[in-house]
Amino acid sequence: MEQLLELSYALDTFYFLISGALVMWMAAGFAMLEAGLVRSKNTTEILTKNIALFAIACIMYLLCGYGIMYPSDPVNAYWPGLSFLLSPDNEAAAVVVGGEDAPYYSGRADFFFQVVFVATAMSIVSGAVAERMKLWAFLFFAVVFTAFIYPIQGFWKWGGGFLNEAGFQDFAGSGVVHLCGASAAVAGVLILGARKGKYGPNGQVRPIPGANLPLATLGTFILWMGWFGFNGGSQLRISNVSDANAVANIFVNTNMAAAGGVVAALVVARILFSKADLTMALNGALAGLVAITAEPLAPTAGVATLIGAAGGILVVLAIVALDKLRIDDPVGAISVHGVVGIWGLLAVPLTNTDANFSTQLLGMATILAWTFIASIMVWVLLDGIMGIRVSEEDEYEGVDISECGMEAYPEFTKG
Repeated sequence: MEQLLELSYALDTFYFLISGALVMWMAAGFAMLEAGLVRSKNTTEILTKNIALFAIACIMYLLCGYGIMYPSDPVNAYWPGLSFLLSPDNEAAAVVVGGEDAPYYSGRADFFFQVVFVATAMSIVSGAVAERMKLWAFLFFAVVFTAFIYPIQGFWKWGGGFLNEAGFQDFAGSGVVHLCGASAAVAGVLILGARKGKYGPNGQVRPIPGANLPLATLGTFILWMGWFGFNGGSQLRISNVSDANAVANIFVNTNMAAAGGVVAALVVARILFSKADLTMALNGALAGLVAITAEPLAPTAGVATLIGAAGGILVVLAIVALDKLRIDDPVGAISVHGVVGIWGLLAVPLTNTDANFSTQLLGMATILAWTFIASIMVWVLLDGIMGIRVSEEDEYEGVDISECGMEAYPEFTKG
C-alpha cells in the first residue's frame, strides 16, 4: 500500500510539473502573438516585455505572491496576511504517513504550476498597452501586479477566501487569471490613451495592421497547445481512473471550444467585413479557450464547442465595440480575456449544477472591481512619478530604438 501511495504521489507530481511546463510555453505564445500583431518598429520592445515580465512574475510570486495567495494561516476570508518565500512542505513521506488528508503531490510542483499562471495574467496586460508605453513603467507595474494585486484576488477563490466560501466556481481561471489580467489592462489603457493616428477627429477608426501574421498564427497555436496544461493541469491529479478520465474530458472540451471559437469568429467576420479576417480567427481561437476555462469538465464536447463558439462571436463584436469607444487595444486582449472571461464565468451554471448565476456575478464583479481599482491607482502613481507614455516622437520612430536601442528587423530599414 505504501508503495502504491508513493507511486501515485510521483505520478501526480510529474503530471503537475509537465502541465506547468505547458503553461510556461504559453509565454512563448504570447510573445509571438503580440510580436506579430504590432508594427515592426515595436517588435523588440514587446519581446523584451514578455521575457522580462515572466522573470519578474517568477521572482515576485516566490518572494511573497504565493504566500499571499495560499497562506497557511490567513487572517480572515478577505485578507490573507503577508508571508514570504516558500516552506519546505514537499516531503514525499507526507502522503504516506498522513493518510487521505495529506498532500498528494509536491508543494514545489504546486508553486511551479501557480507561478506560470500569474505570468499568464500579466502577459494579457502587455499586448493591450503595446506600442506607446514606457518599458520600465510597465515592468514596475508588473512587480506590483504579480506580488499583490493578482495574489489577493486569487486567494479569494483558489486560496479558500470568501468567494470560494460563497460557492463561486472558476475551475482554471476565466476570472482569476483572464478577467484579472484584462481588468488591469483596461485601467492601463484608459490612463495611457490610444496610439497616435488610431482614431480620426470625427470618430473614424483607422486600422493599424500587425507586421507579421505568420508569427501571430504560430503564437496562437502555441497558446492553444499550452492551454491543455492550463486546463488539464487544474484537475490537479491523474493517478486514478476517475481523475484520468476527467483529464481526458478536459482536453477534449478545451480543444473543441477553441475550434468552435475559430469557426464562429470567422463566420461573423465574413458577415461584418465581407472578408475572412485572420486576426479575428486567431482571437476566436483564444476566445473559445478563455470561455471554456471556467468549467472545462462538466460540459459535453458538443456543448463545449457551443460555449467556445459564443466566445468567438463575442470577441469579434467586442473588438468592434471597443474601437467605437476609442479604447485602443492593439492585440484584442481586453476583448479576448475580459469580455469573454465574463462569458466563461456566466456560462458555468449552464452545465455545473453546483454553480448559480448570482454567485458567478459576485465573483466576476469582485475580481473586476478589485483589479481595476488597484491597477488604476498604481498606473496613476507611476504616471505621476515617471510618466507611463513615451514621447510623440519616440512613438512615431518606434519604441524599439527609444526603449531598447535595437531593431527587430534592421535589414529591412537600413541601406
